[in-house]
Amino acid sequence: MAARSPEHRYAVQVEWTGNTGDGTADFRSYSRDHDVRIPGKPTLLGSADPGFRGDAARWNPEDLLVASLSECHMLWFLALAAQAGVVVTAYTDDAEGLMVTEPGGAGQFTEVVLRPRVTVADPSTADKAEALHATAHAKCFIARSVNFPVRVEPATAAEARDLG
Repeated sequence: MAARSPEHRYAVQVEWTGNTGDGTADFRSYSRDHDVRIPGKPTLLGSADPGFRGDAARWNPEDLLVASLSECHMLWFLALAAQAGVVVTAYTDDAEGLMVTEPGGAGQFTEVVLRPRVTVADPSTADKAEALHATAHAKCFIARSVNFPVRVEPATAAEARDLG
């Protein structure tokens, strides 16, 4: 079996679709709409955040950054749980990011908080599951790549069992 390469490349095509006829003649003359494409995957309809003249019905880069952090943590957590013999039956994360803009228009994220809510099949594994979040966070490729804090506030519950 061949060894896996330590390098992984990701190619994405972003195409602006918001030319309403006058291009970028002025700040209000164009839509922020765009398509995000990866061959073989559904196209994501993107825009700017509504606060920056974007379409609230479309994904924006800030949404996608928070989603990337949440997904990365979840995928690591589930893999670690499987390796540790912890049977997870449900996982939900209500993640939230805080971005601050400056008077000149620049800005940055100052933190993202992940709030994974995990259900395990066996109540005796709840503490072990809770502890796996620290390892998942330490291994998450995306969290390791950003320059702002990513906090994890997990909660773990045991699956309700029908005793009747």
